[in-house]
Amino acid sequence: MQSKPNILVIMADQLAPHFTGCYGHGVVKTPHMDALAARGMRFEAAYCNSPLCAPSRFSFMSGQLISRIAAYDNASEFKATVPTFAHYLKALGYRTCLSGKMHFVGPDQKHGFEDRVTTDIYPADFAWTPDWEAHDERIDKWYHNMQTVKESGIANATYQIDYDDEVEFAAKRWLFDYARDKNMGNEAPFAMVASFIHPHDPYVARPEWWNLYSEDEIDMPEFVLEPDEQDPFARRVMDGIEASYIPLTDEEVRRARHAYLANVSYFDSKIGSLVKTLEETDELDNTIIIVTADHGDMLGERGLWFKMNFFEHSARIPLIMAGPGIETGTASNACSLVDMLPTFIDIAGGSESDLGEPIDGRSLMPLAYGKNDTVDEAIGEYCAEMTPWPVFMIRRENFKYIHCDPDPAQLYDIANDPLEKVNLASDPAYKEIADKFAAEVAGRWDSATLRDNIIKTQKSRRALHAAMEAGAGEAWDYNPPSDATQQYVRNHMDWAVADARFRYPPVKD
Repeated sequence: MQSKPNILVIMADQLAPHFTGCYGHGVVKTPHMDALAARGMRFEAAYCNSPLCAPSRFSFMSGQLISRIAAYDNASEFKATVPTFAHYLKALGYRTCLSGKMHFVGPDQKHGFEDRVTTDIYPADFAWTPDWEAHDERIDKWYHNMQTVKESGIANATYQIDYDDEVEFAAKRWLFDYARDKNMGNEAPFAMVASFIHPHDPYVARPEWWNLYSEDEIDMPEFVLEPDEQDPFARRVMDGIEASYIPLTDEEVRRARHAYLANVSYFDSKIGSLVKTLEETDELDNTIIIVTADHGDMLGERGLWFKMNFFEHSARIPLIMAGPGIETGTASNACSLVDMLPTFIDIAGGSESDLGEPIDGRSLMPLAYGKNDTVDEAIGEYCAEMTPWPVFMIRRENFKYIHCDPDPAQLYDIANDPLEKVNLASDPAYKEIADKFAAEVAGRWDSATLRDNIIKTQKSRRALHAAMEAGAGEAWDYNPPSDATQQYVRNHMDWAVADARFRYPPVKD
């Protein structure tokens, strides 16, 4: 076995752990994820640091909270000056590859990855910039709405299916190329992120995945609130996605959840495909596999859909680790995606001295090795659409505290109230706990200054986007390099040499 293990991160988009078999869903079929959990560590309280695609991923890549790196929304630039785990792992001797989505915004479309083998699925420019000075205006062109839910169902092809099939193919080809290079003497370990778009809405599934489930198996949301029962922030989100004034029938809700479960199984099949490729390239025993997601999906819980809030179905994520040295079991400590960068550095044998900037996370390897961890917290920040002020979350031990300056505070006992039905913030019995959280929020964040900075960047980015639309500069959407003159068999190549290079396993002498 090589001295350092490989790292394979398999990432879903908008996957709440509640809808996976290994986290307790009674109907969904996720055999490959379940198998990894059965031989590895399942983290029971893992969270995203911002319940929106790009900000969450930028925290994942950098190990830093979004307020530190100004990664506020889906059109915030991920600055090239921010070191990522891909930079650090390359410096520590790893070959690095990204296949799939990472929602990079800005001209740097690699952020330390040596190889990037697909384009992204979403725009790389400033088109999706919110406007906090008109936060209550619906953004029609690119924003979520209830029509997406109403159109849930079956299709033979969608742009999301096209994309994920490409991500799988490109990742598998890269892994075989890695094995071929290793056979030729390149012993460097690899770190790959294979990042899929499913089960993100639209909730549309191919027939073979849809047909895994019958209609009467599909469970409905457990806890639903009417618009006038929502807290102010949730009501703003509900208005923004049209859920407060475009009703859904039970049939429409069930069909969307049916398609979502189908697409969870589809994503699970990608896990199985990549694990099989590791087996076929003799790398399975050398590889730490991590399955996670950028955020969850409310899927009708509380009357909400998609993400953009800090309730459990939106903010909590699956996190499973399996591979050499990883213990079998569960870890109950709260943790989050900012913890992944120090975890990867730990796996790679690096240390804090390798860091170019301060980070906000800690290594999860002690937990993965079955040891104790004194830290039991996750920090969240939401600074995107449908709010006029930053929203903060502290998840520590049994409690979750949510704060937004113009709104009443929220405090939930997650251990005893996992559906977050009872807000304890004004309960006299929890006054001391609520006051401590409030004081911590006031000390940790300057909400007014952060809000001013966010609005300034929004104005700047909208101006820049207008100029780019008028023809200033070049598009930043990533074009994977491809040179057909060097592929397969060409006139300048020796057929026998090419055959020996690409055949795996190689023919033994």
